[in-house]
Amino acid sequence: MAERRIGALVVTADGFLISRQDQIVASAAHYAVPAMYPLSQYVAAGGLMSYGANLRDAFLQTGNYVGRILKGAKPADLPVLQPTKLEFVINLLGLIVPPTLLALADEVIE
Repeated sequence: MAERRIGALVVTADGFLISRQDQIVASAAHYAVPAMYPLSQYVAAGGLMSYGANLRDAFLQTGNYVGRILKGAKPADLPVLQPTKLEFVINLLGLIVPPTLLALADEVIE
């Protein structure tokens, strides 16, 4: 990040990146690179902010989907599911965040 003079970082929801969540958050903090993450768990680990699917809601949707299949529905006949609840989480990290941005947040970590 320092070598390439990265000005900001947007992390995607990828299994490889999620498995290295702590390293990514620590690197962004070490090099003082503002970062946006796909899941609130990154923010809980010390990241700046996230916007993405609410995992609890996604898991509930998955369970309902599996239940339909177990009751006899053919997977090919079921619609493709997308997240129904997105969440925006901000970690203040001692920063001054504009009130208009804070008002949009579903959760603010102080």
